[in-house]
Amino acid sequence: MQKKTRSILEELSSVRGNKDPENFVESRASHIIDSAINLVNYIRENFDNETAYLLEKRFNAAIKNLDPDKFSRGVTKIKELKDVKNSLSLKEGELRDEDE
Repeated sequence: MQKKTRSILEELSSVRGNKDPENFVESRASHIIDSAINLVNYIRENFDNETAYLLEKRFNAAIKNLDPDKFSRGVTKIKELKDVKNSLSLKEGELRDEDE
């Protein structure tokens, strides 16, 4: 007779079903809020003030409007602007090299 083993995910899933909905919501909210705070801090540390402000604004709007794509579109725009700035810098550098 073989003993059936359960994965840790199965164990966690069964435990969650026993929780009160209030405790479950409180726990999930706490983790999500902590993650959001960590993300905002990361954004502030790794982007200039203007870009960080725009990303935070889009992040908050995405949550408020239940639209995660709103934030993704903002990140895409920032990437595109960065690519344009990089290509302009390269072109200016090429022009300077030719003039010398």
